[in-house]
Amino acid sequence: MSLPNELSGIFTHKQKSYKMVLIIALLQEMNEIGKRVVSLENVKARFLSILQDREIRNESIDTPVSPAMRWADVTLNQISHVISTPITALEQLLDVNPQQKTLAFKENFYNSWEQGVLNELYDHAFQELEKYHQQRQPSNFSIREALSVVLTKYSDAKREPFRNNSMGMYIRQQIPTGFREFDFISEDPNLKVQASAGMGNWATIPWIAIMDRRLTESTQNGVYIVYLFAEDMSSVYLTLAQGVTEPNKNGKTEGYKYLRRRVQEIRTQLPLENLRKDEEIYLTSGGLGRDYQVSTVAYYKYDQNNLPTEEQLVSDLVNLVSNYKQFVDIELQSREGQETTQVTMNENAAVSLSVTERLNATKTYIRQKGFSFPDNLIENFYLCLKTKPFVILAGVSGTGKTKLVQLFAESLGATSENGQFTLIPVRPDWSDPADLIGYKDLNDRFRPGPLAEVLVQASNPANRHKPYFVCLDEMNLARVEHYFSDILSILETQNRYGDRIETDVLLRRSALVTPDDQSTYGDLRIPDNVYLIGTVNMDETTHPFSKKVLDRANTIEFNYIQLDQYPISTSAVVTPQQAPNSFLQSQYLQLVDAYHDEYKGQIESTTQMLVRINEILEGIHAHVGFRIRDAICFYLIYNEQSDLMTREQALDLQLLQKILPRIQGSNRAVKRVLLQLLEITLRKRLNKTELEDDASELWASVEKTIEAATYPQSAKKIIFMLRRLDEDGFTSYWLS
Repeated sequence: MSLPNELSGIFTHKQKSYKMVLIIALLQEMNEIGKRVVSLENVKARFLSILQDREIRNESIDTPVSPAMRWADVTLNQISHVISTPITALEQLLDVNPQQKTLAFKENFYNSWEQGVLNELYDHAFQELEKYHQQRQPSNFSIREALSVVLTKYSDAKREPFRNNSMGMYIRQQIPTGFREFDFISEDPNLKVQASAGMGNWATIPWIAIMDRRLTESTQNGVYIVYLFAEDMSSVYLTLAQGVTEPNKNGKTEGYKYLRRRVQEIRTQLPLENLRKDEEIYLTSGGLGRDYQVSTVAYYKYDQNNLPTEEQLVSDLVNLVSNYKQFVDIELQSREGQETTQVTMNENAAVSLSVTERLNATKTYIRQKGFSFPDNLIENFYLCLKTKPFVILAGVSGTGKTKLVQLFAESLGATSENGQFTLIPVRPDWSDPADLIGYKDLNDRFRPGPLAEVLVQASNPANRHKPYFVCLDEMNLARVEHYFSDILSILETQNRYGDRIETDVLLRRSALVTPDDQSTYGDLRIPDNVYLIGTVNMDETTHPFSKKVLDRANTIEFNYIQLDQYPISTSAVVTPQQAPNSFLQSQYLQLVDAYHDEYKGQIESTTQMLVRINEILEGIHAHVGFRIRDAICFYLIYNEQSDLMTREQALDLQLLQKILPRIQGSNRAVKRVLLQLLEITLRKRLNKTELEDDASELWASVEKTIEAATYPQSAKKIIFMLRRLDEDGFTSYWLS
């Protein structure tokens, strides 16, 4: 996305790096406390810390003001003079309150910015900071220096908190930026550089990977180049390696057989001169180390105390990139004859977009069509589809539920004209799956339903790389459990086969009579490129949902309507490009798929919170099972991978969409449960004894009640549910 006019040129005129450092420090503090107005003293401390961290890492930096010779010797009192200069230079953008000692972006600007602007500004400030220092010094990024910093300082950094840690940011941001400066990487638009120090917790084995987007965008599968650091930081390996997550899903015995077979195949295809080709890699004593040993095709080993020269390190990387490109060419040539991977030029260009870039393009496309949706709705919709290919959009009529599905699909190149978007109006008289899937007539000819036609087209090998969207409009005019039961059951049978996900058979060949029907519709499954979205209105003309349905879907509600939300004019023109199915395809089907070093901490902290929630829900027999636990964990992992929302924002949406829809009733136990859940969302104790008798003080000033809530959307919904319970004697998620 492009920055607003007031932000796009703020770093154009500068004599020192202080403007960029100030913005980075301010945004870090805002992110930490989740507010616009922050403590000026805290920003000063962060400002100084950023400069001191760069100094410790021997990075280029502006000289401190006299009398101090090093930033390490500068005090917070002395930094006040330094920071006043960039604050004054940005006075058109910032509000500083000397009495209250606060700093903030001006409220009129802040309120006009779209979701994601602050993240974009943070990246922009960081890039401008690096560009500034690169222009001031003749030396470019040094691989040797980067490896040395990680090898010598990572172990100490692991003893510090992970969040906002300078070492974590150095690995994730500065190192990839440095590698992209090399011509042999920057000149190839298909190469993606990514590094990781962990997600939520420190990684046992940090890594720096170079991937060709046409083969893989994840270190969990495919073949790629990766620097792997030994757990004890005694050495680092530059390797041509394979992702181990996907092969090991069939068990390590079978996974290792596959990985070793592929290692031998690749070694016969490539020259791999001067590279070691054995299993003598030592990273860690755990099982993860063995995985890397088996999956590595070839490697260089560098010891911490004997790193080669910069020239040698660059030469080694050039050699490995050359081998990797040969491998990519061989792989792509072998795929050219297969219809499953025939992709148009437009699609090849689209593959290079990141998740954030593609979603920003989607939002721009929707705005230029004259529609506007609340903050984070598009990101939420995307994450829901990626977590599970069945989503429910609920709310009163006229809020744009169907239009959201249509425009989202169009922005990804899926239209009714090319058959990738299908609108199916549900009829009140639908009573069994035949209305959706099809039936045999009196002549034993199969008469396909509207969904069967989509499944046939999407299952065509030539179309498997494209997403197909099915919108079931007014889904609950008929009883969902009656006509949709077969689909719900089949969706739960998903299994991964290589890079595809397949379900069990929905329509068996043996159930069909004619050869034509058997050929076209026999053994029909739900392929992994079909996404089902139901729109529902909750009123007296519709049917409620059972827990069976709610367990299998994310329910996005459209009840909070802002009539004064006007379309946003934009000068950007977005032409929809065909998105690959990999953009939406689920990476994980079971929790074991994601339960490894990188996400283990994230999964365990989320599960502990759900355990606490389950103890509350058990009182009204509304507790959740493994299916919902897994779905919430996957949603949070996908969100963190693409950096779309904060963890709190994402978890707030999952509580709202996966937990609260299960709650309904008219007794005191329901009220007690809602109040206990409200305590979790507000993260504070309530006087539940008094509130059980009269909770009116909660909704008398809802905004004030949820002002400091950790999960404000869920808190707001709970308060509405409590109000309905007090006023009507019955409550449900569906009553607003």
